[in-house]
Amino acid sequence: MTTSTDTGTASNPLARKIVTVIAILSLIGGIALGAYALFAALGVWFGMWDFRTGFNMLRTVNESADWTAWISLAVTIGVFVAASKLGLANAKKLTAFAAVGTITATLAYIVPETYRPAEGTPPIHDITTDTNNPPEFIAIAPLRADAPNNMIYGDQPNWDKARMAAAQNEAYPDIVPQEFSESKEVIFERALNAAQALGWEIVDQNATTGRIEATDTTFWFRFKDDVVIVVSETAQGSVLNARSLSRVGTSDVGKNAARLREFFTRL
Repeated sequence: MTTSTDTGTASNPLARKIVTVIAILSLIGGIALGAYALFAALGVWFGMWDFRTGFNMLRTVNESADWTAWISLAVTIGVFVAASKLGLANAKKLTAFAAVGTITATLAYIVPETYRPAEGTPPIHDITTDTNNPPEFIAIAPLRADAPNNMIYGDQPNWDKARMAAAQNEAYPDIVPQEFSESKEVIFERALNAAQALGWEIVDQNATTGRIEATDTTFWFRFKDDVVIVVSETAQGSVLNARSLSRVGTSDVGKNAARLREFFTRL
């Protein structure tokens, strides 16, 4: 004796195969896009290609992952409905296959989007609290000997110091000297703790001069951006100036400003 579910499934072998194939294709498509996006970053990690190639790979993923995710979502819903109506014993499994493809394709779209600069982000890579007299790198200078970006503020193709300062002030008006009522020694210690908590590699620290130099390595593409912090005494207490500078890339897509903001928040 067979149940109605068994009969329905058996009488629709073609439909059953179609639902199964569609669910598996959704899974494969999503995972393939996700793996390609991950491989773009891993290739940079292991020195297989430079960050430009990695970005081009992410751009390719980004162009297709959007509509792939929407199609996969529609497929997930369709597979769930069809599998349930057909009474397939593996309905939940097939739906999960399609859902995993949807989630992976969505992530393959979202990750490249994080590298898209927000509207109004200037294509610069050197951000400082003091655009008139930016803190200089000393200990880190030898580490940047082969870096494409130099350490001269404003010396960037199609920019000069005045124009860069104006662009920064317009885009990031909150990146200004940080004033404190506490002493230089107290703020220096807090700044050092904040830098360490953020996972920066401390290259040099000097409590006497109030100077900290550090390197922050980004997660996905292992970009190395350098930070210099200088704490000085004032009549009211102390003031902290900082500068974050990328070693490579014309635009930092707002990363250096975001880094300083996070640092100031921890202070």
